[in-house]
Amino acid sequence: MDLSNRTVLVVGGTSGIGRELARRFAAAGSTVAVGGRSPEALSALAGEGFGTFPIDVTDGTSVASVRDAVLARYPELDTVVTMAGVMLLEDLRDPAHFAAARTTIDTNLVGTVRVIDAFTPHLVGRGAGTFVTVTSGIAFLPFPPMPSYAASKAAVHAYSEALRAQLDGTGVGVVELVPPAVATAGQAEVNPHALPLDDFATEVMQLLSQEPTPDEILVNGVLTHRWAEREGTYADLVARRSQALAMLPGRQG
Repeated sequence: MDLSNRTVLVVGGTSGIGRELARRFAAAGSTVAVGGRSPEALSALAGEGFGTFPIDVTDGTSVASVRDAVLARYPELDTVVTMAGVMLLEDLRDPAHFAAARTTIDTNLVGTVRVIDAFTPHLVGRGAGTFVTVTSGIAFLPFPPMPSYAASKAAVHAYSEALRAQLDGTGVGVVELVPPAVATAGQAEVNPHALPLDDFATEVMQLLSQEPTPDEILVNGVLTHRWAEREGTYADLVARRSQALAMLPGRQG
């Protein structure tokens, strides 16, 4: 992928990994627009020179409206990154967890589908372009305190594989970004082993610039997750990660 002349929309780019990747694309020479929910974050990014669009991926009307606004301003759009997501703890012994499960699935999975559906006709019509979906190492090695997050990201992985197969021959590629724990604001506080954001973004941009671009963007820090089943370490690693269930409010004390 030539990163120097793309026209990129990062949905969910107002913080963390999404914001850093938006900045990296811009630094490489691409034109970048950002969509997100935070008016304050969007205003700050507009001050940096980004095109900004308020969007709620759980609302089909919002997604369609933003699509129209983005394509009116950026008719040469060729890259759509679907970053929007939530990470919520759930205690599956408590039926009240269902609200968190529904929010997680609607944002992480259905929200991704909404965004892809909105821009597929445009990219296919161009005959060239790229979708970048975002999953997680947790898609391949579940983190038991966040069951619906793991399920949603595993589903986005499967959806990305199917999308790539269905778009074959159209000129539109599908690249899946698979982050490990990255030291964004939330992760830095709870996970001392989280990968520094700067290091992660540098490695991601190097992988994206390869020719051909890999179907999956796997930084070194996520390989243990991605290939746990193949390497025979899956059961042991899930057992270790299950110790984190003690962090659930209902399991403390």
